[in-house]
Amino acid sequence: MPAIRFEKIAPIFTVDNVAQAIDFYRKALEFDLAWSWGTPPEVAAICRDEVEITLTQRADAKPAGASHIYLTVSGIDALYARLAQSGICIVVPLADRDYGMRDFRIADASGNEISIGQAIDQA
Repeated sequence: MPAIRFEKIAPIFTVDNVAQAIDFYRKALEFDLAWSWGTPPEVAAICRDEVEITLTQRADAKPAGASHIYLTVSGIDALYARLAQSGICIVVPLADRDYGMRDFRIADASGNEISIGQAIDQA
């Protein structure tokens, strides 16, 4: 019997405006648009490296409300400096945490939060 392996996670964020959210993620985190559906778009996916996030504003999307994800990255200090300089909404500033991560948190216009961290021993 083959081993079971979880490969990736692709969260779904409910947003107020898909086009606006695409623009935010492309500019803030340099994601690419993988695909979109509808005119104007009601659902889209953005991706960078091994991370994919689906954005949806359909009225029947569940769960309604903001979400929170944690991304692990390399180059945390350079990313934080670029985001801080660009005026992105930083919810929690960059710091070393007791749980072994150097991280910070940002938010999009719909209130979805993205914590971004790197293991301290790799920073």
